[in-house]
Amino acid sequence: MTERSAAPAPFSEKGFYLAEFRGRTLAIALPRAPGAVAPLEAVLDELEANHTRVVLVVPEGELAERLDPGAGVPAASPRLASRLWRRLRERSRAVLVIDRRKDFAAEARSVLPRLGVSKLVWVDPGGALHRDDGQRLSYLDLAALRSLVPARDPADAVLVDRLKELTAMLEAGIPAVNVCSLEGLADELFTYAGSGTMFTRERWVDVRRLGLDDLDAAGDLIQRGVDEGYLLPRPQAELDGVLAHAFGVFVEGRYLAGIGALLPHPDERAGEIASLYTLTRFVGEGVGGYVVEHACREAAAAGYTYVYACTTSPRVVAFFARQGFAEVDPAQIPASKWADYDADRRPLVHCLRRDLDPAG
Repeated sequence: MTERSAAPAPFSEKGFYLAEFRGRTLAIALPRAPGAVAPLEAVLDELEANHTRVVLVVPEGELAERLDPGAGVPAASPRLASRLWRRLRERSRAVLVIDRRKDFAAEARSVLPRLGVSKLVWVDPGGALHRDDGQRLSYLDLAALRSLVPARDPADAVLVDRLKELTAMLEAGIPAVNVCSLEGLADELFTYAGSGTMFTRERWVDVRRLGLDDLDAAGDLIQRGVDEGYLLPRPQAELDGVLAHAFGVFVEGRYLAGIGALLPHPDERAGEIASLYTLTRFVGEGVGGYVVEHACREAAAAGYTYVYACTTSPRVVAFFARQGFAEVDPAQIPASKWADYDADRRPLVHCLRRDLDPAG
């Protein structure tokens, strides 16, 4: 008799990120010694149990000895990659030591691209970058970062230098840099919301259909939207229909930042944009707009003449208005939408429609 395999573990945010990190090598840079390393040690223990290797980049001195007594590898070592590799085979962490007489950031920028780490986490007491209105900047790609540097007040020399250094790191070949405080390190690595600012060298988003390996995260996002009151709860059969027609906005090609679906009404040559939800971290970063534009392209390719959306939220109405939708009478969307629809909810619903340009 074939033995039945164990049921998969329930989906969780931390589990999602740990699965992404498993078998990879991350770098964590600490330019200044923190007062306590307990938050760092807790994260390192999680990553070690996950079979994720970590290169800790620290200045020469007391911090290097605290993290790995007598075993740090100087950045100037001949055959540096081989030495780190052998150290990582003995233990899942290695300490890369920067000569205290040299510029820490410049040395890290010189060494890390040659090591091919998948991500660098830069621990800074200032944590995330913020907009002028105080809102956290969650994400920037290299092009956006380059445009941000001249826009900042030159009098804020510390911030300008910080932005220039981040630009140089990405230009040097480091694929992604996360900047956060030590206290926020676990949240930045293991939660959707994060705590810092993520920078990437390439364009930060990719919109595509969901595959099987994306559905755990997608289902979790939809449930979050329901719990927060943005999305309408759906029976399982309807939810399966949404997921069958869903696509996601992915950061770094892997991390799901937002979700939406284009539900077909082929007889009316129309499509409904449904279950549109963006992670809190990426609200204001244009993710929702990417979803809508992707849906409109798909609808046009299918020969549809318009797309529509329904909501009870004034905030969502305003969002769709910014995307070129106009509020219309319910009679101007497919009648099949209202089959078995909640009679109490229907008077509260706003219907929004965007006609599609036949020329694309």
